[in-house]
Amino acid sequence: MKPRLVVIGNGMAGMRTIDELLALAPDLYDITVFGAEPHGNYNRILLSPVLAGEKQIADIMLHPREWYAENGITLHAGDPVTRIDRVKRKVHSRDGIEVPYDRLLIATGSKPFMLPVPGNTLPGVIAFRDIQDVESMMVAARDHRRAVVIGGGLLGLEAANGLLRQGMEVTVLHVADALLNRQLDKPAAAMLKQALESRGLRFLLGASTAAILGEDRVTGVQLSDGSVINADLVVMTIGVRPNAELARAAGLHCDQAIVVDDTLQTYDPRIYAVGECVQHRRALFGLVAPIWDQARVCGAHLAGAGHRRYVQQATATKLKVTGIDLYSAGDIIGEAGTEDLVLRDPARDVYKRLVLKEGQLVGAVLYGDVRDGNWYFDLIQQRANVTGIRDRLLFGQAFCETDDDNVKSPALNTAASVRAADTAQAA
Repeated sequence: MKPRLVVIGNGMAGMRTIDELLALAPDLYDITVFGAEPHGNYNRILLSPVLAGEKQIADIMLHPREWYAENGITLHAGDPVTRIDRVKRKVHSRDGIEVPYDRLLIATGSKPFMLPVPGNTLPGVIAFRDIQDVESMMVAARDHRRAVVIGGGLLGLEAANGLLRQGMEVTVLHVADALLNRQLDKPAAAMLKQALESRGLRFLLGASTAAILGEDRVTGVQLSDGSVINADLVVMTIGVRPNAELARAAGLHCDQAIVVDDTLQTYDPRIYAVGECVQHRRALFGLVAPIWDQARVCGAHLAGAGHRRYVQQATATKLKVTGIDLYSAGDIIGEAGTEDLVLRDPARDVYKRLVLKEGQLVGAVLYGDVRDGNWYFDLIQQRANVTGIRDRLLFGQAFCETDDDNVKSPALNTAASVRAADTAQAA
């Protein structure tokens, strides 16, 4: 009889781990998967193009239901696990299903954070996290006109663009004084704001939400200064929190999330965890690249080929906001002792800022032209001395590579570049 592997969570992290496991040991386990959503596994990153009308739900499916049957996997979609019995080694689902396990993989992801303000549970107030949220927004766009998006990060801007494409009037409220303030510096953020305003979006920066107004349905958002923005739909995109409640209730060691070691094993040797629900060496995760690395390591250990260890890697952020290419890596703030190299090309709507310290490239922000992003990221990773190519550095790799040993740039590190190129959905 095969050992039994139960997976709690039918999302990208859990199913990527199963992909890695099946590639190494396709017949090792009898696998059962529980998922909260009534679908197969889909690419959550591509929900934005679905909202914008550029893709259909079928286009973003990574593992349709047929895939599970073809691989001998039992799928319980739309039936989340509600309890883990570690003594009897069983999981219990909402619908009353009990399944024993020899190995358990927890991949419960994260939950959207909803502002704790009056009115946050009114009809018409939603997050932007799953297929149901997208469907709710599309229905609202058919019946209503005014939308407010709270949060000016990547997810908020993608939601705003999608709702604009659906025909709504959209206002974005952001508590910081610049959009994408975690990824961009002020000049790049200002260029992005101007470009998005030209497309019809409206922004209120430095705006703090005090309450959601309405009785039977949302009618507006009240700000801390007392002003009111009328709204028929409010979308909150202000971050996520690790979904570790199930593990915590089972007595697994949790801090902010489920604590795992370098093999993605929890403090219970029969239980592993991956993705946004885990905490590794005090770090939390919300980007695709590190989660793919976790899946690779965890899958190998579940397959019995466990010589790998998960090592956190620096990642660059490559974004496409409503068709505008953006890239950031490293120290984009510029601490004491740093030097900025800046290129502005208004005719091409291009902005580049490179941050140098002690002859090394330590940060990069690119707007409009991101072709050399991976190369800059590699220079940052290698801590390469760029003094010899400083005067040409802003013009990219092609201008910096010569046969002169004194100025020859380091070779591109393929692994680092792949990590950098992974598109991620930041909170």
